[in-house]
Amino acid sequence: MIKPIKISAFGSYLPEKVSSSDLEMKYGLPLGWSEKYSGVKSRHHVTFESNGYMGAKAADQALENAGLNLSDVSLLISASGTYDYPIPNQASVIKAQMKDGISANTPAIDIDSTCLSFVTAFEIAANLFDNKNYKHILIVCSEISSKAINPSNWETLTLFGDAAVAVLVSYDESLKSHYIKGGQKTYSEGVHEAMIEGGGNKNFFKEYSYSPELHSFKMNGRQLLRLAHQKIPDFMAWFFKDSGYLLSDLDAIIPHQASKTGNAVFSQLYDLEPGVIKSNLADRGNCIAASIPLALMEAIAIGEIKRGDVCLISGTSAGFSIGGVLFKY
Repeated sequence: MIKPIKISAFGSYLPEKVSSSDLEMKYGLPLGWSEKYSGVKSRHHVTFESNGYMGAKAADQALENAGLNLSDVSLLISASGTYDYPIPNQASVIKAQMKDGISANTPAIDIDSTCLSFVTAFEIAANLFDNKNYKHILIVCSEISSKAINPSNWETLTLFGDAAVAVLVSYDESLKSHYIKGGQKTYSEGVHEAMIEGGGNKNFFKEYSYSPELHSFKMNGRQLLRLAHQKIPDFMAWFFKDSGYLLSDLDAIIPHQASKTGNAVFSQLYDLEPGVIKSNLADRGNCIAASIPLALMEAIAIGEIKRGDVCLISGTSAGFSIGGVLFKY
């Protein structure tokens, strides 16, 4: 069902840039390994920043670009897989560090579907808009992956980056921009293929002391790729049914920047026009939930996506889920 909303502004924050050669020299990897196997030339890693700090910077920038204050926002959503504290929720932490965070009483909630968090939040936000209680919703993806990486796992060490992106979504009666469709499916046979085992109540910190193996992110890349190849065609057939669109109709597809091989899945499965699929993996790495809005923002900034273009944001996430949102920018 078409919803009269549009993306009205972006904001972002990137910490210190780390080249692949610097990373390779620091950890004793062969020079060129990162670009060859992960497809990443550089990424950004935090030095002093927290999730809250980066998210607040991006959120304030988005509001400034829109000419709005936090008090104009109906809802603040933190859509991320990483966080500063187990409690309080991350959106509350981000809001408290924003320019008007103390004076504005805007509600702040979290949505976490790991790498698909922005896609999920966008879908939920679209269904809330009524031009009365919900006029502007600010979605913030602030991700720090670099602290949960095991340096002995070269695949994850060279792949992941840190970033924060804020996206302001607004009610727009003109229908020149609009939300078309969203959807997600979870295929639970892949639930344990990407995870951090330690830190929650299953392996509680009082009972299990820190170890890189237990408390670092790990993934079965080969199995995840197999699942993606197997499940994406069925998901896309379901997603586009009765949508009025085909994949070949789209002006832009912004996939989650999962990996070099993961980014190639769409191209391998579908015959698409050159340039339709957008990627910033080489310069940003995999920034978890921030990957999709960052790639979208950067494609818009350089003119590769223009107002009126029909776009699909889609990807996979730990769990194992596939999701997407179709919209006219």
